[in-house]
Amino acid sequence: MRSFTRLTARAAPFPEDNVDTDIIVPARFLLITEKKGLGRYAFYERRHDVTGHSQPDFFLNQPRYAGAEILVAGANFGCGSSREHAPWALADLGFRAIIAPSFGDIFTSNCIKNGMLPVTITDIAPFIADAEAGRPITIDLVAKLIERTEGMSATFAIDEGAREALLNGWDDIETILGRHGKSITRFEQRQHTHQPWLWSEG
Repeated sequence: MRSFTRLTARAAPFPEDNVDTDIIVPARFLLITEKKGLGRYAFYERRHDVTGHSQPDFFLNQPRYAGAEILVAGANFGCGSSREHAPWALADLGFRAIIAPSFGDIFTSNCIKNGMLPVTITDIAPFIADAEAGRPITIDLVAKLIERTEGMSATFAIDEGAREALLNGWDDIETILGRHGKSITRFEQRQHTHQPWLWSEG
């Protein structure tokens, strides 16, 4: 998994509240298990009308937000079902971090497991303004700080276990090995010595 330490990037605004995972990836696309290319289905029913034509007003269809790596979203973003396709699709679009007043709990966990940083900030208005103006935002996970080009900054809280995993680029298995790898190795060495039959190939 790609590590996250510090990111300076343009942002895209989507300040709608209560955007659930079915809005992010509609249920009919859940049979797709390949992460690569899944971004084309993100917000599908918002990006297209009933005939399949693009909706020019939707932020993902606006050229000025192409290549944005930060999404500024509304409260309770990613609520609803636990589908991991939601962060998969957002990551495939190139987003590396999401700023919102609050997130769905399972969505938060799925973001972290996929190397995407969810940042909880109560007042997103300044960041919406930055996104609309094309001003870059800097997110420093080491310092737990968001910096704006206007000179203002804000701190954010994050679970230390999640922060450690993102900083190191660890998935669940790598997190266990990173935290307990030496103890596991010592246990196996003792077991080799005292219970060698457990390691016999016969």
